[in-house]
Amino acid sequence: MIHAVLEKGEAGLAGCRMTGHSGWAEAGSDIVCAAVSILGSTCVNALESVCGIQPVVTGNEDGVLSFHLPEMTAEENEKAQILMGALRQGLSDLAAEYPQNVKLSMKERRIRR
Repeated sequence: MIHAVLEKGEAGLAGCRMTGHSGWAEAGSDIVCAAVSILGSTCVNALESVCGIQPVVTGNEDGVLSFHLPEMTAEENEKAQILMGALRQGLSDLAAEYPQNVKLSMKERRIRR
């Protein structure tokens, strides 16, 4: 199962961690894994190329994509929230369509000092 956890901070969605494999089909033929992967990688890439925001990627290996947003201006955050909202919508749709394969949850982001 894929576990997708969206982190919520004071200014909106602050990051995402996606782990696991869906088990819907064999590797290379798994449309659910492919869908989750493309949602996550498109969000990270669009944050960079469309919004000019460099997300902090802390995990990007087989079965894991983890990133969080850096400190931003209010204007940058407004742009980032549009993309993060699209990521949330896509993951929510997949979790509803494939509940045995994708689990979506939210958690509060804790700032380490």
